[in-house]
Amino acid sequence: MTSMFGEAIVRREDPRLITGQGRYLDDLGRDALAAAFVRSPHAHARITGIDVDDALEVDGLVAIYTWEDLPGRIGEPLPLLIPHPALTHGRTAYPLAREVVRHVGEPIVMVVARDRYLAEDAAERVRVEYEPLPPVVGIENAATTERLVHDDVPGNVGAELTQETGDVPAAIAAAPHVLDFRLDIERSASMPLEGRGVYARWDADDGSLRVYSSTQTSTSVRMAIAARLGLPANKVEVIAPDVGGGFGVKIVHPWPEEVLVPWAARLLDREIKWTEDRREHFISSAHERGQVQHVRVGFDGEGRLLGLDVRIQHDHGAYTPYGIIVPIITSTQLLGPYKPGAYRVRFTSLYTNTVIVTPYRGAGRPQAAFCMERTMDRIADELGLDRAAVREVNLIRPEEFPYDQGLIFQDGRPLIYDSGDYPEMLRRIKELIGWEDFAAYRAEARREGRRVGIGLACYVEGTGVGPYEGGHVEIDSSGRVHVSTGLTSQGQGHQTVFAQIAASELGVSMDDVIVTTGDTRRFGYAVGTFASRAAVMSGNAIALATRKVREKALRIAGEALEADPRDLEIVEGVVRVKGNASASIPLSTVAVLSNPLRYAFDEAAKQATQFATGGSMDDPPLTGEPGLEGKDYYSPPRSTFASGMHAAIVETDPDTAEIRVLRYAVLHDCGRLINPRIVEGQIHGGVAQGVAGALYERMVYDSEGQLLNASFMDFLMPYATEIPRVETGHIETASPLNPLGIKGAGEAGVIPGSAVIAAAVEDAEGIRIAKMPISPSELYHLRLQAEAGTAERTNRARSAAASG
Repeated sequence: MTSMFGEAIVRREDPRLITGQGRYLDDLGRDALAAAFVRSPHAHARITGIDVDDALEVDGLVAIYTWEDLPGRIGEPLPLLIPHPALTHGRTAYPLAREVVRHVGEPIVMVVARDRYLAEDAAERVRVEYEPLPPVVGIENAATTERLVHDDVPGNVGAELTQETGDVPAAIAAAPHVLDFRLDIERSASMPLEGRGVYARWDADDGSLRVYSSTQTSTSVRMAIAARLGLPANKVEVIAPDVGGGFGVKIVHPWPEEVLVPWAARLLDREIKWTEDRREHFISSAHERGQVQHVRVGFDGEGRLLGLDVRIQHDHGAYTPYGIIVPIITSTQLLGPYKPGAYRVRFTSLYTNTVIVTPYRGAGRPQAAFCMERTMDRIADELGLDRAAVREVNLIRPEEFPYDQGLIFQDGRPLIYDSGDYPEMLRRIKELIGWEDFAAYRAEARREGRRVGIGLACYVEGTGVGPYEGGHVEIDSSGRVHVSTGLTSQGQGHQTVFAQIAASELGVSMDDVIVTTGDTRRFGYAVGTFASRAAVMSGNAIALATRKVREKALRIAGEALEADPRDLEIVEGVVRVKGNASASIPLSTVAVLSNPLRYAFDEAAKQATQFATGGSMDDPPLTGEPGLEGKDYYSPPRSTFASGMHAAIVETDPDTAEIRVLRYAVLHDCGRLINPRIVEGQIHGGVAQGVAGALYERMVYDSEGQLLNASFMDFLMPYATEIPRVETGHIETASPLNPLGIKGAGEAGVIPGSAVIAAAVEDAEGIRIAKMPISPSELYHLRLQAEAGTAERTNRARSAAASG
């Protein structure tokens, strides 16, 4: 391959996107009818009546639909996308609520009108009568209350799963030291710049449907729509235009709107569009993160793990369309880069009357890293040891790879780490942040009246989850290389990275490579963009497809040049004999020769007509398929595991308790780097979301299930001024599991954010941090509690001394 693989090439998408030339969902269908939805104002209620009479008076109204209007499969509950044997009580919502609503924002009525303004006007006139039911809000309430979210789900328990290796009770009982504690992570949400959206148009003459969706999985949306509408899959096209962020919330499919809008477009034979407003996104899309973790750990005098027992209570909201992937990831990725000794993890996934929980960038791993890294810090504190030293004695060593953790990962395959060098990573992150010099820095800060602290957190990230992705590569008669893959793009730089791979494999300029993603017209089979899998899955599929094209090109060129294909090379789009550049032929000409013609359509085509071609008269003109193109798929034996370590220095204000991140360092391993610049960008974006999740972003529900901060006025998101400059370093341990030796990088930056900042704040304050995110108000009250505890202990000591 040429040097383009591994080069920090500037993203080719950016000039178009940053100059306003993007083509997003709401840029389409300007003349389409508009849909709007009546959504529940209650967290839990029975629907006793729906009156649409006033809405019918709105001029420009086209249609109103309730659940009773939905025929056949359209009205059935939405699919449970990822079933699992442990998900014994999986429940999904109806596209429009039937009889009962189970969270604020659940859709009840769909209105179609001439434009969105009129649709909203009509929706406001629809009168829905409710019988409020007692809501279940919060993990502890779900676990202890007699109230039920679903009448047929005992104890609100959707799933319970235990995985273990070794005899955990015996290991902990025999351990010299034992700790028990609880950790909490609150809900948050991804908040992409663009909300969800669907635009559909029906071709009655052809019996076909075209749907544009702001989705992370266009091919799966296509299959879901085809199944629901009873259409052949080849009569449904789904296209993801430019998508303004996904972060996991757009991997759910089909959303109710992705079924209802296409159905209504077909029924009315009109183009229809719906785009989500921001409040809708807050109350009717998806959240993540909420967990309570109970940890019991046994360890020796050096901090070495002997037994680890973790119980997790996971809030999955009102429904489980995406199964229990998030708690499975938490329970298995919790182990990080460590050897845990005996390990047992049990999770309970609970229903609550709140918005559904599905993967959000990190997908259960931030909770996992928080659990294990807080455990490492607690052990170090208990033993009076350096926090990095405790981690060091527990790390998996390079010679121990592949390392089998003895669990089953989210892909249903064994949790086997493929490669890494964790001790070297720890050495380098300490060097990058100045770990050994921090004591002197702290002393100087104290003399200035400042409080500073340092934190460290490690993680391992399963990436490249199967089952497969595909790639198609075609060289046209002008020499342009057309690359297609089915997964979608939401800003990851796919058009750059995939072009680098194809250009490197084929020996052409990147300027000659055109990449298309997320369009079922170009590539019909795919899984989707999530779980840091795009580069691993589609990148390798494109490489394999390109190699097929290269092999065919060399064979055809060899015939034209009367040379052995093994003696040929491709340089800058020209096939030539090695060591003899004069014996050459452009790839564009090879593409022409690959398609024997009877008719000449242009000057180039004359070279492939029946009287122009040479060769044996005894051989057929065409062997194999015409054209210079290839298709291939990559399916991994199991996930590949990236890893990283983050370190941060924070300052806490002695008076206001404000927390400021002074420095943030990242050491990262995602295998061979295709484009370091893009990896850096992914890390920086992830760190921003990690800092946000640690210090700012949370979903606040009251006891009635009302989301109290469902706007950007109240939901805190950091500005660029709150995000520190990120210092990064990389190591590259190639994965042996795929041809390119790569691992995923998309979620790496966000995973240890809460863990590393909690550690740094705890170090600065000397106060235990066991719940995230943390605000200045919460830190202030923790200080008061600590002061009260100190005063109480002092009084006890004085009383004991006096009585003695």
